[in-house]
Amino acid sequence: MAMLIPSIDLMGGKIVQLVQGERKALEFGDFEEWIARFSSFPLVQLIDLDAALGIGHNRDLVREFAQRLPCQVGGGVRSIETAEQMLSNGAQRVILGSSLIRDGQPDIMFANELARAVGPEKLVFAIDSKEGRVAIRGWRQLTNIAPLEMLAALDSWCGAFLYTHIDTEGLMQGIPLDIVRKLRASTGKQLIVAGGVASSEQVDQLHALGVDVVVGMAIYTGRLKLSGHIPADNINYRKRYPGFSSQR
Repeated sequence: MAMLIPSIDLMGGKIVQLVQGERKALEFGDFEEWIARFSSFPLVQLIDLDAALGIGHNRDLVREFAQRLPCQVGGGVRSIETAEQMLSNGAQRVILGSSLIRDGQPDIMFANELARAVGPEKLVFAIDSKEGRVAIRGWRQLTNIAPLEMLAALDSWCGAFLYTHIDTEGLMQGIPLDIVRKLRASTGKQLIVAGGVASSEQVDQLHALGVDVVVGMAIYTGRLKLSGHIPADNINYRKRYPGFSSQR
């Protein structure tokens, strides 16, 4: 069985949900409710959107969430020092995206340095795709790199890939399975996908492909109920995936 990963996106000191990374659709200031709801999951995805966009940060909140939930943390992680700081603050793994591209190409040297510094099992490499190209800088800048090209170039230096289909992100219309199948066939690493997944049926389809799923909007709107997706045995889930602490 694969894993459903609830997401927490932070902006302006609140939990938010954006549509296609641009329009704010939802905003929540009650953190305790969501910490309680997500506490039974072996992994939660935590993104600092302000840091990703370069317009500020939510570091204190990131630290608080990472110390109370098992999180993979991303948003504005652009150096080895920042990655190490996130891990020391409680993150199980760190997510990097924009910093893995230099001069319009995957930065293999930086990926290698990261892996040597913190261990590949602690790294999740983000591939954010819009119109078939990798987007960076908070999804505001499109490159000429195809998602499969980036995956192939960086496969040796991470424990997992996170693919976000920006074209459907936040729309709750599902993610194209043909694209997911190609990605799944191209790497033996853990593959996590995000972007518009909105129902248990869609989650099951992705799980059947051997893919883990990040869900945000459908959870916060109540369209997808978490009760049917809470794993019975978190210990076995954590054993399956590299980079997790044995205790929380």
